Amino acid sequence: MKRMHVHVSVSDLEASVRFYSELFAAEPTVRKLDYAKWMLDDPRVNFAISHRGAATGIEHLGIQVEDHAELEEVYSRLRRADGPALEEGATTCCYAESEKSWIEDPQGIQWETFLTSGESTVYGRDPVRAAPTDTVQSQCCTPSCCAPRV
Repeated sequence: MKRMHVHVSVSDLEASVRFYSELFAAEPTVRKLDYAKWMLDDPRVNFAISHRGAATGIEHLGIQVEDHAELEEVYSRLRRADGPALEEGATTCCYAESEKSWIEDPQGIQWETFLTSGESTVYGRDPVRAAPTDTVQSQCCTPSCCAPRV
């Protein structure tokens, strides 16, 4: 079963953790100095926040899958969508080991689709990446930001 993913950049992580913990009536399932994540079943969402220097607001949206069959199903949807998909493959990102691909919708909102295979002790790296119209500084997790697993 697929799960919606929302990642929001925040200016005050502690205040945001308090706010979202009350809103969701649950404590984060992952808590780091710069990151928190709630894996909720009602609504079924992977909701993450981070304080890593990016502009505040929605950083990206996504679809998390539970197995390789679902991943291939969503990947095939990306290939049919009207826009180039970036097949990132195996990565270490957001304190997790994952396989993922990215696409931008017509408004420029980034969407990822991913399968998580395990936890990581590191967030991932934050390199500069090329945007469709210019070069911008990006924070993990965004296309090409996460360190490929070897």
